[in-house]
Amino acid sequence: MPRDSENFERLASYADVLAGELPGAWSSTCHPAEDKDDLADLTDRIWDLDLVAASLAEHPLRQAAVLTRPDGAQLALLNRHDGRDGFLVAAVAPHGLPDEAYRGVHEPNGIALADDPFLGAEQVAGDLLARYDTALAQTRHNATPDTHPSRPDQVVLTWQSDGSLTAAPVGEAAAKVLAANGFVEDAQSGIHRLSGDDTTVQARAVYRTGRQLNAHGITIALQHPSGRIAPTATQPSTPPAPAAPRTSTARAR
Repeated sequence: MPRDSENFERLASYADVLAGELPGAWSSTCHPAEDKDDLADLTDRIWDLDLVAASLAEHPLRQAAVLTRPDGAQLALLNRHDGRDGFLVAAVAPHGLPDEAYRGVHEPNGIALADDPFLGAEQVAGDLLARYDTALAQTRHNATPDTHPSRPDQVVLTWQSDGSLTAAPVGEAAAKVLAANGFVEDAQSGIHRLSGDDTTVQARAVYRTGRQLNAHGITIALQHPSGRIAPTATQPSTPPAPAAPRTSTARAR
């Protein structure tokens, strides 16, 4: 047990530093061996078919650290069992999405990290995070087929039949801009929705969103679910006109 305790303290310390060094706001939570239910759930959600999956097949989780981003993205930090220094880190699949959402999506397989958490943060930011964000966007799009997928450098706003606009942002910066301009995130799918009840308010929100995304080097595009309207290359210079006339009747959400 002393050995397990020592490993846990080392894991927790590394996780704290790693969370502070990754881009965006991350927090860390550690799970000792006593957290059996949490460790079992984490094992089921490890999004990996390579290095980390092979390790878990031989060494079930006895402890782990989970790094969480405000948009719900999570990374699992695990001990290595190959006699080398450092840790393994893996993406964690989101809760609540149907199996169909993962169809055709490549697993954002985990990586081995150096024993130095500062170098480890560079490894995660330069490799795993980009693949994870892309996989998250694809699964959320698959779970809500009427919303077009976005890219790290472009947010696609999709008109819905009720006059609202939806988006599946890639990355924390885009998600924050959408939230700041009235888009409400669905906790299960990660889709952001902007109401069309007041078309003037909606158009102004889209205009502000485009300007703020552009400051992050991200373009904005408007598209119908059918794909009849091609995405624009840059944010709109004027607020867009509504897709269809609105009525005062209540709309289903």
